[in-house]
Amino acid sequence: MNCINCGNCKENQPTYYCVAKGDFVINTKYEPSQKLRSGWKKGMQNYEVHRRKSKKEVEV
Repeated sequence: MNCINCGNCKENQPTYYCVAKGDFVINTKYEPSQKLRSGWKKGMQNYEVHRRKSKKEVEV
């Protein structure tokens, strides 16, 4: 089968669909990425300011 350059194999996913083969493929080179915490946490800079601002928005 000739690759049609759909880009599915280039993404870092554990499985992907290959259009040329017409089947799902298991990626043996898959490397899980680190999950990033995007929320606020006690001890972070500006935590109290953010907490108070969001509390005022809820009360209003």
